[in-house]
Amino acid sequence: MAILTRAARTDRTPVDPATEPPAPRRTSPHTVLAAALLAFFVISLDGSVVNVALPAISSSLRGSMADLQWIVDGYTLMFAAFMLSAGTFSDRVGASRAYAWGLAAFTVASLACGVAPNLGTLIGARMVQGGAAALMVPASLALIRQSYTDPGKRARAIAIWTAAGSVAVAIGPVVGGMLTSGLSWRAVFYLNLPVGAIGLALLTRIAPSPRRQAPVDLLGQFSVVVGLAGLTYAVIEGGREGWASTSVLGTLVVAAAAAALFVTTQSRSKQPMVPLSLFKSRTVLVCLAAGFTINAVFYGAIFLLGMYFQQVRGASPVSAGAMFIPMCALISVVNMAGVKLAARKGARVPMAIGQLIMAGGSLLMLTVTPHTSFIIPVLLLVPIGLGGGLAVPSLTAAILEHVDSERAGTAAAVLNTSRQVGSCLAVAAFGALIADTSRFQHGMDTSFVISVAMLLATAAATAFLLPRLTHKAGD
Repeated sequence: MAILTRAARTDRTPVDPATEPPAPRRTSPHTVLAAALLAFFVISLDGSVVNVALPAISSSLRGSMADLQWIVDGYTLMFAAFMLSAGTFSDRVGASRAYAWGLAAFTVASLACGVAPNLGTLIGARMVQGGAAALMVPASLALIRQSYTDPGKRARAIAIWTAAGSVAVAIGPVVGGMLTSGLSWRAVFYLNLPVGAIGLALLTRIAPSPRRQAPVDLLGQFSVVVGLAGLTYAVIEGGREGWASTSVLGTLVVAAAAAALFVTTQSRSKQPMVPLSLFKSRTVLVCLAAGFTINAVFYGAIFLLGMYFQQVRGASPVSAGAMFIPMCALISVVNMAGVKLAARKGARVPMAIGQLIMAGGSLLMLTVTPHTSFIIPVLLLVPIGLGGGLAVPSLTAAILEHVDSERAGTAAAVLNTSRQVGSCLAVAAFGALIADTSRFQHGMDTSFVISVAMLLATAAATAFLLPRLTHKAGD
């Protein structure tokens, strides 16, 4: 308002500096980027840091395999479910306000996880974490977009933001192992507290974001939450209670009804949360399937091997976390290589090659037994991480280049939801397969066979159904 006041003056009367309203402080883009990086880093870290701590949590709180699955999937489920409408909500209340609410909720939920006296409290707090994380992701990106007006600087800022997430995913198992061994599994969650405090402090230096009228599809959002929760419950509990049990079959019916409600509401709404016409694109469908599969195999492998190293081989949490270092060290480097390869050959090439590399690593995992040298699974994890790191940047670029610009945000949200659902269902399904510890080897082998089959199918779809180049899409 002070700028408008000055601009409106037509007289030359001297102004007393003591009474003149202060000019609004311009937020440094670097401050905004720092806040956005903190959010995405801690969100990505929480997606992988807990896996190595699961055996310690099970021992401390006397949890079953199904309980451990819910600790991981409670977070991922709510992250996936609320991702679709989080961007709209961020626009409606303002990105800075949405970010603040999300970060505050995430920090408080992290504290609740750390002090949780029982598994029910821990799982509930993890769900709150996931919902808060979903709110922060689009808000942090919107803050970057608002602060960096130069397209080149904005692109570099987003690249740094993306790299922070890759680094967090990469070091998650290592950090989780070190904290669990050195302190306690509770320290895994306490780690978020200082990060949240710093992020909230940075927010006090960021100017409020503008709001815009954006409809929130409550019925559509409700159907997504119920559908994904029902499907996840059925997969997890099917491994414990049996697939023919009344609760599992009933939950599957509820999930199917929720899916039907979602399709109905989106087809009839004038402003749907997810326009169904988006799925008419062959490219979009292939990218969604590939994103689902890549995340399912990557996070499924982390879950399986984290349990294998500790429960089957008796490794400590810190040793188990260290087993993931070779795989994780390559992810950020390969991300950049994937971007450069896509620039020369189009997205199809790195996507297909990355999935085939992951399939090769998953296939070789069938040679791992309870007596295999530790170095073998450690080395076989490398192609799984390498292939995923190669494919994901091109996957994102491909889907964004093949939708209209006004639907880019929605397409990105749908892709991220598909990837998170892949992670969620992989942990649910693979956990069910290894729930019987006497048949752990069979369950792990079956999980990797499923991984190979999925990857070969989506790699073939990528190779034969995606256009050769990714310039513009009229498929």
